[in-house]
Amino acid sequence: MSLQEHYRIEPLEQAHALHAGFYTGMHWLDFEQREVFGKSWQLAAHAGDLQHPGDHVTADIAGKPIIIICQQDGSLQAFFNVCRHRAGPLATCNGKGARALHCKYHGWTYELDGGLRAATEMQDAAGFDKSAIRLPRVQVRAWQGLVFVALDIATPPFEQVFAGIGERIAVAGLPQMRFAKRDTYQLACNWKVYIDNFLEGYHLPFVHPGLSKVLDYRAYDTELAQWHSLQHSPLRNNDGIYGDGNAWYYFIYPNIMLNITPGRLQTNRVLPQGDGHCIVEFDYYYTDEPQVQARVQAEQAFSDEIQAEDIAICEHVQQGLASGSYSAGRLNPRRESGVWHFQNLLRAAYARQG
Repeated sequence: MSLQEHYRIEPLEQAHALHAGFYTGMHWLDFEQREVFGKSWQLAAHAGDLQHPGDHVTADIAGKPIIIICQQDGSLQAFFNVCRHRAGPLATCNGKGARALHCKYHGWTYELDGGLRAATEMQDAAGFDKSAIRLPRVQVRAWQGLVFVALDIATPPFEQVFAGIGERIAVAGLPQMRFAKRDTYQLACNWKVYIDNFLEGYHLPFVHPGLSKVLDYRAYDTELAQWHSLQHSPLRNNDGIYGDGNAWYYFIYPNIMLNITPGRLQTNRVLPQGDGHCIVEFDYYYTDEPQVQARVQAEQAFSDEIQAEDIAICEHVQQGLASGSYSAGRLNPRRESGVWHFQNLLRAAYARQG
């Protein structure tokens, strides 16, 4: 069966997993950067880093350099971090309170809104009109204390992608949480392997003995929306690790996770590094409530344990996918609907290549 035949979307009760070839071919990376990451909303910053005029954050989004800048009125604008002269960078790191953007190559200067203010020594350039030169804009949205960007105008509307999430998690108080730390992991697996693993609780009893005691596997459920999915479970027996309440695990296509427990948000950003490697960034945010701060250390140690277990199994799965012995297996309709949902969105993207 050719890869093209695996673009076909099957009903959940008859569904097979994605073909191994999508996880092991180097040529897929450029395609995914353009058609998957380049046409989706990507987590780029935390609003706390963009509070005052001139505050700016640089990021690599789908292989493209971008810069997000707080404007004089407090709004956010984003641009490609590329000077219109000869492609030099306007900033090489995050910064605070800039009054303008100065190209690090030849000194061209831009206003915070992207218009060209000055071009050094260009007085002899016939017909040169600096008022006609502006940095190309990138879509940007601040939401729940997080900042997202989208490179392509064909990206689905933000409100459509995140529909219903804000209302559902309002009680968690995400905008009031403060950034605590970032952990970065390098994995020897394709980025999709890590996300497939995140999207199902089927492996909990076998891979995560500690987490299985905290989550109620019998009540563990998955809900599907157009561009995101939610796994949730009541918390129990957690010895002060998470507190009382529920665990919500949101996935926003194609590579963002929002892991929410009482008083804590953990965001995951999964970034491809070739066919057999990826990077996963974990950012931790907490409320200032004393009962939450008292359990931060235990919660982060528990998270490290879970992540070590996930890394080990994902790297083994990548080896299996690359072995040449694997045929796409059947999915469990009860436990793997989130995997089915994600892989069908990918199939729709892959089908665009013809």
